[in-house]
Order: sequence, then structure tokens, then C-alpha cells
Amino acid sequence: MPAETTNTVTEHRPQAVEGERGALVAVLVMVLLGIAGIFAVS
Repeated sequence: MPAETTNTVTEHRPQAVEGERGALVAVLVMVLLGIAGIFAVS
């Protein structure tokens, strides 16, 4: 049983990390687009 619980935990952590990376990438893209838009308008 302990081996199964640790296995599920190790399998769940990479998914959470990927979700966080995806969110960070999305935020960075939005910031870059916003900066590009400001320069384009100015």
C-alpha cells in the first residue's frame, strides 16, 4: 500500500508542475503582448 500511495503522489506532482508552467507561460505571453501593443500604439 505505501508503494502505491507514493506512486500516485509522484505521478500527480509532475502534472501540477506542468500546470504551473503553463500558467506562467500564459502570463508571460500576455505581458509580452501587452508591452508590444503599447509600443505599437506609441
